[in-house]
Amino acid sequence: MGSTSHDVSALAPGAHTFTVDGVRQVYHVAGTGPVCVAHSGGPGIEWAYLRAPSLEEHFTMVYVEPVGTGASGRLDDPADYRLDTYVRFLHAVVEHLDAPRVHLLGHSHGGFVVQRYALAHPDRVAGLALYDTSPVTGAEFWAEAMAGLAAYPQRHPDRPEAAAVPAAFGQIGAATDDESLGAALRAALPVYFADFWGRQDEFVPFQAAVRIWSAPAGAQDPTPFDVRDNLGEITVPVVVIVGAYDFICGPRWAKQAHAGLKDSRLVVLEHSGHFGHIEQPTEFTEAVVGLLSR
Repeated sequence: MGSTSHDVSALAPGAHTFTVDGVRQVYHVAGTGPVCVAHSGGPGIEWAYLRAPSLEEHFTMVYVEPVGTGASGRLDDPADYRLDTYVRFLHAVVEHLDAPRVHLLGHSHGGFVVQRYALAHPDRVAGLALYDTSPVTGAEFWAEAMAGLAAYPQRHPDRPEAAAVPAAFGQIGAATDDESLGAALRAALPVYFADFWGRQDEFVPFQAAVRIWSAPAGAQDPTPFDVRDNLGEITVPVVVIVGAYDFICGPRWAKQAHAGLKDSRLVVLEHSGHFGHIEQPTEFTEAVVGLLSR
């Protein structure tokens, strides 16, 4: 699989690098407490947007740079950016940390990864934070997302800038290189917030910093993601966190996950979209930290 470390330096603060099947894997460590490994979304989006300093007061946070992004290595075949690949690399990170069991935090597509990971490696998981994600994708999932996108300008009639957001989102699929993809994502980013325009001073720096890579972003998994029939196999404590205004991984999908899990708590962030750790950091942190007392 890859190299495995057996000393505490694997959890020392800062950036770490090791190899998985000859491919460089980078992760970042910050904070103190039980280990929580965070997997960002996308796929293809840089890990840094998911950094949550408030969680680092309670956990030793391990932020994975998913393969194909940032300083991590690239796969020779772009078709290999599949869910099972991300699960394999995540397992390599968990093994490398040499912690008996870890908490996992998965955001959006990262939530797909950690759900599959928890099903494949139940002995390594202490608890799960499923954050703005879903137990299923497919035609119905995307139809609902597109309906939410189309309705976005009507939700913000006093903001003419909102009218351009659906077209910007459409450009994400048309982009063929990192630069045009990043520009399209940043232009579309307001739809991912409950109130981007009302809190621009807070959110514009976040928007400007987001980076994405086109090879993992454009890869198509050959099989649709659907773990609804398997969620009952996950027996560790889970918190399902969702923004009330998340257009793409909204409350409908969070409720499906919650309903299928044996030991889960559903937390709806009433003033958030897809980025509750930025929009409502206190409530988000409380929800994740609640795993430690269950």
